[in-house]
Amino acid sequence: MFDRFFYDNPIQSVGRSAFQNLPELRTLSLNGAADLTEFPDLTGTKSLESLTITGARITSLPASVCEQLPNLQLLDLSYNQIESLPSFSGCESVHKIDLHHNKIEELEENTFHGLMSLRSLDLSWNKLSSVKPNSFSALPALSKLDLSSNRLSSLPLIGLQSLTHLRLAGNMELMELLPREDLPRVRVIELPYAFQCCAFISCERRGGGGGSSWEREEAAVSTRRESSVLSSQVDQDWEDFLIEFENEPKLEHSVHCSPAPGPFRPCLHLLGSWLIRGGVWLIAALSLVSNGLVVLSVFFSPASSVSTPKLLIGLLALVNGLMGVWSGWLAAVDAWTFGSFWRYGARWESSFLCRLSGFLCLFASQTGLFLLTLAALERCMNAAHRHKGRPSLLFAIRVSVCLCFLLGLSVTLSPLVAGHSSTSLCLPLPSSCHSSSLAFSVSLVLLDSLCFLIMTLAYTRLYCRVNKAPPPSEEEAVLTRHVAWLLFSDCLLYLPVAFLSFSSMLRIPAAGPEATKGMLLLVAPLPACVNPLLYILFNPFARQELAALAKCTCRCVTVPRLLRGGRGGGGRSSTMDPMYDEDAEKQSCDSTQALVVVGGTKEEEEEERGRGRRETRHSVAFVVPHH
Repeated sequence: MFDRFFYDNPIQSVGRSAFQNLPELRTLSLNGAADLTEFPDLTGTKSLESLTITGARITSLPASVCEQLPNLQLLDLSYNQIESLPSFSGCESVHKIDLHHNKIEELEENTFHGLMSLRSLDLSWNKLSSVKPNSFSALPALSKLDLSSNRLSSLPLIGLQSLTHLRLAGNMELMELLPREDLPRVRVIELPYAFQCCAFISCERRGGGGGSSWEREEAAVSTRRESSVLSSQVDQDWEDFLIEFENEPKLEHSVHCSPAPGPFRPCLHLLGSWLIRGGVWLIAALSLVSNGLVVLSVFFSPASSVSTPKLLIGLLALVNGLMGVWSGWLAAVDAWTFGSFWRYGARWESSFLCRLSGFLCLFASQTGLFLLTLAALERCMNAAHRHKGRPSLLFAIRVSVCLCFLLGLSVTLSPLVAGHSSTSLCLPLPSSCHSSSLAFSVSLVLLDSLCFLIMTLAYTRLYCRVNKAPPPSEEEAVLTRHVAWLLFSDCLLYLPVAFLSFSSMLRIPAAGPEATKGMLLLVAPLPACVNPLLYILFNPFARQELAALAKCTCRCVTVPRLLRGGRGGGGRSSTMDPMYDEDAEKQSCDSTQALVVVGGTKEEEEEERGRGRRETRHSVAFVVPHH
């Protein structure tokens, strides 16, 4: 008896001594024995060369496993519940070990020590969090190492100079950069982050290009892998993965690394070209300054009365300012990591600040759109109430404002909590690999399209009934036109973004990744700049409010200086102090003239004149007796 295969049968358990004393047995394959909890006793089965026990519940291996199997060449114990490993130092002939889909947490330095013939080691889908520095130091023939989908935060590279295939994908805590000189013979490598591939790719691809060649190589790799799996009947075996690259010269070989860097995961610069970089800086500056001016003119100007539409415009400017914060934050990160973004990209993508900046961008975009929709509905209802002679619904509008903020918070909170971000721009872009991210993007685009449809219908109804309602005041008419301009400009800027979103979700090659990145960085935040500029440039009341605010600010700044100058002059006579105090007091009264009732001022002046006449009479009555 040389070979025994037990698979695709109802065997659930096997006795521990079922395979003892079988000196001629060379191959044993036992798959699906779910009730097998102990490693079988193979005493006397010393000719065994291939041992496969998968789909069982083995939790540990005996320390004498290599003493029982001195001629073992292939060991497959995948899909078990092994938590710790003994030393395999006695298995000198083994060349392949598969231990994937177990519960191994740690590798000791003597676990694989002395395995001179070991060429392939698969430890994927375990719970590895610790690998001792010399765990792979005595493996001179090791060429394929799979440590993917573990919990590694660091990887010692001592003794891995002969590696040609390395898989580390899925170790999201492994953010350190792997030096290429420590892996001189590597041909295929899979890493957790695209930035770690920047050390293994050619210089012309570091700027973000070269994705198509990588996709062709990846497709060829997947095809070879699928054919290998079908022919060998072992699902996760990648022994024949790109064998033709192993004999290439050391100095001329190319490294195929995944995930490949690109425009959304660049190696050198976060923002890419200088055109995009300058546009982002300009958008950030204009957004922060112009929205700040609108907020000041609406809420802090002495000439402004905060009506319902102005309240919505002020809140819209406040929310649009957050978009400027997002653009400015990306510009600052690009400047800080200029030329070496690959060193910080992994930590930036997984950081809380990245998710927070993405949250600010989405919250500003969505809440601003909800407030603009509410402003359009308010203008329509205001015209209808003016036509019927009803008062405006101020309380209902304020409640709706709170609902807009709550809805915007609920819509955009999921990327912050779930971490949907998959790019360095920290935006939850649609991904075919994650169904939740794709569903979120689809729902977001549909919700935005519904808001624009509601605004369009509301203003269409408003202009159809404009002749039936009594004429509004001049300020009301200006605000109605302003909301119409906002609707037109934001809808115009939303169309290309929506088109790219739908095309990416439907996998239609409408534009390349560079164009998509430029659209997201320059066109998507553009409403945050256009909205406040439209209010400042085309609303005469806004300019009057800003002028009044500037005048009041200048007076409040100059009055304290005059008071300090009048009281601090030591060279002036004391008899002149009351005169200076009186001048300063008059100037102080002038500075607060807009806030004081004119009638009250006249009454105070009359009281001062009367007080002065009484003091004069009293002084004359006091002097006369001395004569």
